Amino acid sequence: MLTLRKIIQLTGSLVAILVLGSLGYVWLEGWPFFDSLYMTVTTLATVGYREVHPLSRVGQVYNMILILSGMGVLFYIVTSLARVVVEGEIAEALGKRKLLQKIKKLSGHYIICGFGRIGEIIARQLQDRGVPLVIIDNKTETISRLAESGYFYVAGDATKEETLLEAGIERARGLVSVVHSDASNVYIVLTARSLNPALFIVARGEEPGAERKLIRAGADKVESPYEMGGRKMAHTILRPTVTTFMELAMHEGVEWSMEEIRVGEASAMIGQPLKNSGIRQQYELIVVAIKRADGEMLFNPTPETTVLAGDTLILIGMRKNLEALEEILH
Repeated sequence: MLTLRKIIQLTGSLVAILVLGSLGYVWLEGWPFFDSLYMTVTTLATVGYREVHPLSRVGQVYNMILILSGMGVLFYIVTSLARVVVEGEIAEALGKRKLLQKIKKLSGHYIICGFGRIGEIIARQLQDRGVPLVIIDNKTETISRLAESGYFYVAGDATKEETLLEAGIERARGLVSVVHSDASNVYIVLTARSLNPALFIVARGEEPGAERKLIRAGADKVESPYEMGGRKMAHTILRPTVTTFMELAMHEGVEWSMEEIRVGEASAMIGQPLKNSGIRQQYELIVVAIKRADGEMLFNPTPETTVLAGDTLILIGMRKNLEALEEILH
């Protein structure tokens, strides 16, 4: 903003000296304004063209004054403009280098390819939960927004290996591909999977058959915004109370929530049945389901169900109690 203001000021000064110099010829010699402007430009530029019209003695004196004073001012304005532009480019290059250095320090982060409406929502949700992330996009207007938003980002084509490597894909935990083209999403998933076989990949698919192609390319999960939106609207009609409950459970602003918590390898609750774990009695949380390490899903587990290492518990309750239990389970 400061650079832009400086450029405007210097440009205004340049216009002012050209106009004032031209008005001097108009007033002293009675020339037309265009001829006076032409004479001013050629004089200050020192190109050595002939005079537009013969000058009187007063006009010659004015011309000498204009050369001696105007050239110095013009030189200052031109060099200042050049300096502002060059400094702006250097600052931009240094800012990009500093950003890339920060990205190189990230590990276990998520990469979001595409910062459209869906990508922005995903980024905001992850940022609110303190999840480190890097955004990739190649649109000029989007890059400008990202630079002001404070997100870590890489300006480039997400289908290219070098762009994904700049985003630290070899150290990333997961990748979300939500660009507008299914073909681009397929290519991004294919490239990302080849660079990091352990990456958890979620992709956007819209056209019929896109889900199958994305799964074959290496995506772990494929979501269709249109299908999700349509299903949610149908549930709103058929099960309005359930839909309201789920929206509240997943909303960030309420005191209670539905959350998933993984049981760590050294947790004190390993080997205990749910009735003795204190989850219900001490933390006032409801265990909705348990996902075993092998992928088996236990819905509405009984009090005798044993907690095992690697389990993922799906719970409902107060956020503060969920956070307290998470520390114990980890």
